[in-house]
Amino acid sequence: MAEPAQIDVAHVAKLARLNLTEKETRLFQAQLGRVLEYAEKLREPDTSKVETAAHAVPIFNVFREDEPRAEFTAEVALSNAPRQANGLFIVTKVVE
Repeated sequence: MAEPAQIDVAHVAKLARLNLTEKETRLFQAQLGRVLEYAEKLREPDTSKVETAAHAVPIFNVFREDEPRAEFTAEVALSNAPRQANGLFIVTKVVE
């Protein structure tokens, strides 16, 4: 197995403007090393004979057909509006 790439935790922390102690830097370097070792294990199984799939299980469209209906009019929608004018909802300004 190839040697996993070393990531300079102190440099990444500096770029992220994180102030890490030397002890935290060593701890994170060790933890990151273990994560990279585990990720490297994903290269071990032979997947050359596995068919490519977008999902692990088949997905089917379970939605109904989109059909227009005339059950909901503008008047019905506005009937519960606390404030309305000229067939429009009146809302509080949210942008300064």
